[in-house]
Amino acid sequence: MYDYQKEKAWTVSEEGQKQFLRIRDRVNSLLETAGAVRLDKAISSETGSSWEMMACVDRLVELGELKELTNKDVPGQYRVFVKSY
Repeated sequence: MYDYQKEKAWTVSEEGQKQFLRIRDRVNSLLETAGAVRLDKAISSETGSSWEMMACVDRLVELGELKELTNKDVPGQYRVFVKSY
């Protein structure tokens, strides 16, 4: 089961930081186009562990760059985010 606290450390590793930045750039591009982004679209161009990619998006939430609109009962791939202001 996905646990952000366990995956978080990976996001600041060298490889994790590279993927984090790619995901952040994709998220920002999608937000410019649509105003909101679903998690599956945010990570669709990446390869690797789904949990590590989800952790990159959750890190954006933790840093205050994104705000999640969906509740916790929504399947992970359907989580929706908007830019935090």
